[in-house]
Amino acid sequence: MRDRTAELAVVRQQAVADLDKRAAARQHKLGKLTARERVARLLDPGTFTELEMLRRHRATDFGMAADRPYTDGVITGWGLIEGRRVFVYAHDFGIFGGSLGEAHAAKIHKVMDLADSAGVPLIGLNDGAGARIQEGVTALAGYGGIFRRNVRSSGVIPQISVMLGPCAGGAAYSPALTDFVLFVRKSASMYITGPDVIKAVTGEDVDIEGLGGADVHARSGQATFVHDDEDDAFDTLRHLLSYLPANNREFPPQGTCDDPVDRSCDALLDIVPAAPHLPYDVRRVVTEIVDHGEFLELQALWAANVVVGLARIGGHAVGVVANQPMTLAGVLDIDASQKAARFIRFCDSFNIPLLTLVDVPGFLPGVDQERGGIIRNGAKLLYAYCEATVPRIQVLLRKAYGGAYIVMDSRSIGADLSFAWPGNEVAVMGAEAAAGVIHRRRIQQAADPEATRRELVEEYRRSLTHPYYGAERGLVDDVIDPRDTRAAVHAGLEMLRSKRAALPQRKHGNSPL
Repeated sequence: MRDRTAELAVVRQQAVADLDKRAAARQHKLGKLTARERVARLLDPGTFTELEMLRRHRATDFGMAADRPYTDGVITGWGLIEGRRVFVYAHDFGIFGGSLGEAHAAKIHKVMDLADSAGVPLIGLNDGAGARIQEGVTALAGYGGIFRRNVRSSGVIPQISVMLGPCAGGAAYSPALTDFVLFVRKSASMYITGPDVIKAVTGEDVDIEGLGGADVHARSGQATFVHDDEDDAFDTLRHLLSYLPANNREFPPQGTCDDPVDRSCDALLDIVPAAPHLPYDVRRVVTEIVDHGEFLELQALWAANVVVGLARIGGHAVGVVANQPMTLAGVLDIDASQKAARFIRFCDSFNIPLLTLVDVPGFLPGVDQERGGIIRNGAKLLYAYCEATVPRIQVLLRKAYGGAYIVMDSRSIGADLSFAWPGNEVAVMGAEAAAGVIHRRRIQQAADPEATRRELVEEYRRSLTHPYYGAERGLVDDVIDPRDTRAAVHAGLEMLRSKRAALPQRKHGNSPL
């Protein structure tokens, strides 16, 4: 037995020997860590337990029989992040370029199944050359198994992809199916069809960075976060996890809070201008309300006319959706509707209450929007809110017109509480536009059309858009002093902490995708 034990030690040493020195040097020269270095950097020290370290491929064609390294190019296992369990897999670019074959895929399938069964988050560290060509269709089937498991776990456990190198072809669909995607600039890329094929087919000349680099995906909405280096990406990932429950049957972890929940938000009196057409940064409103001003914004460079992200109020996680008047006046368009809807469904899946800050002039008008499907995509946002069973609080900051008011979590579609600031205007449309429609002939026939128009605009504003109109009809629960917003929201969330709601039983359950 001693001899066998000694042999085992040698085999395990061969298996855990990172890359050979040249391969490790290549990774470091590119500003990239090796697979084992990444796992060690991400997880709490000494907590990683590896699975299938001694796995090898069974391929025999194209000289593969003579080249059978342990691990088969992927490190899999579990460990802790801030004391909470996670499962992780990391492509090892030093072995077959991190490409996926049958054994490689089977290791990922196993860790995905275990994460799903154990009810803990799954993290994929992506740095691979795609399907292993030498293994043919079995490699493609391996990707199919990954995609199927991504979908099965969607809305059940948090799934996070970290893009640290290339991810091309069908491999790109797995990160796209996960909840969050973190990109590292200059190292990571992701695309379906490479530059050479594109040039041959369409004549377009583009490099990898311009085709599928981090900043491209930040603007397309595929990247949740973009980072300059791997350490920054891992820090953000650890921070992100602090807001999330382990699975859809748990509540997010509660943090400590020494920021008084009844703190007066005096700055809010000056941040939001009274005039409905003047811009301001709604993120300043968010940071005034939440604990210690800490707000983790998601997809910041895509559809910037709506802001989504995670924060805490009274130590409890909350998902924030807010119109952004600094971009396109905060209107809702196709991309903003998609962005907000996906975030809402994620929060609902993982028991994260929703706070919606409203200052919206309507949906973006235009031929491109109509032809591009603004109705269909606006309906996705509406559906996401109507379906959400988590606590939902709406705050009307300034204006809310037309269908956009309804869609931004109004009481009529199920918000639990609606608060309004004393300068709010809620109507089918703005007073000037409404008066022009209702009194068009009267204005045209008046001796002084402009004076008559101003008079009728003011009449409409006094009658229908004054700040207490919604409260008088029960569509707003209270008109509050802006300085009391944090206290009002916290009190509402505490009251709703035990909320119970159920949807009609359907064939398919809730999913953030």
